[in-house]
Formats: sequence, C-alpha cells, structure tokens
Amino acid sequence: MQFELRPFQTTDLMSLVKHANNYNIAKNLSNKFPFPYTQDDGIRFINFAQSSTPNQIFAIVVNGEVAGSIGIHPQLDFYCKNAEMGYWISEEYWGRGIVPEAIKLMVNYGFKTFDITRIFARTFDTNIKSQRVLEKTGFTLEAQLKETFYKNGTVYDEVIYAIRKQANL
Repeated sequence: MQFELRPFQTTDLMSLVKHANNYNIAKNLSNKFPFPYTQDDGIRFINFAQSSTPNQIFAIVVNGEVAGSIGIHPQLDFYCKNAEMGYWISEEYWGRGIVPEAIKLMVNYGFKTFDITRIFARTFDTNIKSQRVLEKTGFTLEAQLKETFYKNGTVYDEVIYAIRKQANL
C-alpha cells in the first residue's frame, strides 16, 4: 500500500486525532499516548514533533491523511550511540505492509542522520504483531525483561529488539 513519510504539519491535527483516538493503539504504547486522544493531545504532539532539528518524528500519510507516526530518538550520556524507535499505525491499516516499510526507511534515515550505531525498539510481551514486524525488518531480539511495564493496572514483560549499523549498511 502506498504511503508517505514526512514531517508533521499543523494541518494534520484532525486526521491525527481521528486515527490516534483508538484504545487498541493506545494499549500498546507508553502512557504518553493517551486514550481518549483529544485535539489538545494532537496539538501538543505536533508541536513536539516539530521541535527537533533534524526531524526525529515523521507522519505516516496514507490517502492524504496522517494515519500513524514513526520516530527515532537519540539517547543521551553513555547511551549516546543508541536511538529508540517508536511507531504506530491506524488500526484501519494494520497488516497492509506499511509499518515494515516505514521502519526500513527510518532505520536508513536514523543511521545516516545521527551519530548512532544501534537502533532499538521496546514492545509489550503481548504485542506479538509488533515483534514480528521488527523481526521482518532485520531487528534481533536482545532481551526480555520480566515485569517491567505497568499499564492500565497490569504488569507486562518488556521485549527489546535492536538493529546495528554494520548489519544495516
């Protein structure tokens, strides 16, 4: 399926809120991604996405609407050669091959843009689909940490996948 990755624009607010306001998405993301997802949440997120140079967060645009987001976040201190990747896509587009392609584009962008050697992503142990997408795009399982995530009154294992620069180039 055709999609575009591009920086967020203020005009993306309505489609961002439309696609982000979904419990099935929010339950697999950090508590920074609220449910319900309001216009105020969208405004804050777009402002945050526009605040970094070079861009760290991109809109996933499908059929002219922001239907998701993907970001790469360089770490600090002795983690400075690492970046965390996060992503989500509207439930309407699950299983259509968009996220694997977006991840590949972001991995290439991340290694070319930032002085990093490793990109990692963390998932809930229950989010099998996200784990499969990471494996499909060349990420390797590095760790499963017992009972480290707490969300909506439930404790989950944290699953960490990573890809190294030399493996990618």
